[in-house]
Amino acid sequence: MSSKGARLQADLLTTSECPWLFKLLVVEKSQLVRNGNGNLDGFQGEDDDWCDLDTELYHWTKQLRPVQWYPGHIAKTEKELKNQLKLMDVVIEVRDARIPMSTSHPQMDLWLGNRKRVLVLNREDMISTADRNAWATYFAREGTKVVFSNGKLGMGAMKLGRLARALAADVNVKRRAKGLLPRAVRAGIVGYPNVGKSSLINRLLKRRMCAAAPRPGVGSFWKDLELLDSPGILPMRISDQTAAIKLAICDDIGERSYGVADIAAVLVQMLTRLPSIGVKTLNSRYKMDVDGHCGKTFVQKLAVHMFNGDSHQAAFRVLSDFRKGKFGWIALERPPR
Repeated sequence: MSSKGARLQADLLTTSECPWLFKLLVVEKSQLVRNGNGNLDGFQGEDDDWCDLDTELYHWTKQLRPVQWYPGHIAKTEKELKNQLKLMDVVIEVRDARIPMSTSHPQMDLWLGNRKRVLVLNREDMISTADRNAWATYFAREGTKVVFSNGKLGMGAMKLGRLARALAADVNVKRRAKGLLPRAVRAGIVGYPNVGKSSLINRLLKRRMCAAAPRPGVGSFWKDLELLDSPGILPMRISDQTAAIKLAICDDIGERSYGVADIAAVLVQMLTRLPSIGVKTLNSRYKMDVDGHCGKTFVQKLAVHMFNGDSHQAAFRVLSDFRKGKFGWIALERPPR
C-alpha cells in the first residue's frame, strides 16, 4: 500500500483515539486510484493533497468547540469604516499571506463597490516561493492588483505606493478639468486586526518622513500619497470554522477566542499532511514519534514528554513553533481551483 493509502487507513483507525476526529473521511472516487488487485491505493497528484486537506479540515472542526469572538464594538467599527471609505480614492486591503482567503472579510467586496483596490499579501517572508508563485498566478488570473510585502522590513512599500498613485491618477485629472488644484491621493488601509496593517503603515510613514533623501523625485513621490488608517475589523460572526481555525493558528485573533489544545491538535494534523513538512519534521523537532496522525494524542504525548503533563504548554509550544517558522515557512492555503 502507498504512503497515502496507509494514511487513509491510519485516519480511520484513530477515530476511537480522538473522539472529536471525523468518523469517516469522505473522498470522491475520482481522487483515488486502484492497484493491480482492485484495492484503493491513495491519491493522485500533489495538488490533490491541498484539496484533500481542506476536506479533512472540515471534518476535524465539526466536533470542536467553535472559535468565536464577542461582537461588542464590531457594529460601531463597521459604521466607522463605511464613513472612512467615502474619503478614500484607492483602498489598500491587507491580508495574511499564509491564509489569504481566511483573512478576506466576507463583506469587503460589498463595502468597496467599484472603488480602486490594491491587495497586499503581508508576511511574504513567512511563506515558501511555491506558495507565493501560486497566489501571484491566481490573483493575476483574477485581474487583481497584488503586492507581496514584509511590513516589518518595508519590502513592497515602493511598489505599493506606485500602484496606489497609478490607480487613483484620474482623481487629479478630474480636478484639473474642473479648474481645481491637484491634491494628494488618499489611500485607505483596511483589513483584519493583526494581519500587519500597523507595521505596513509605519513603514510607509517612515518613508514619507525620510523623503528628504538626496534622490530626485523621492520627496514629491511620497508627498503625493496621503495614508488613511482604518480600524481592523472582523465579521460579526464567522460561519466558516475552518477559516476561524486558520486565523487562530496564525495568531490573527486573540487567544480568548479559542481552545489552544484543540487548535494545536488540528495544526499537527495539517502539518503531517503537507508534503513539505510531514511526519518526519515533527518527529525530528520534538524527538518523539507522531503516532496514528492524531493531533490530540500527539499534544498529550508532547505534554508528558516535555512539559510535565501540561497540555496547554505543549499546545502553545506547537503553535509558537509554527508561527516562528520552526517547521519551515509555509502557507496554510493554496488558491481555489
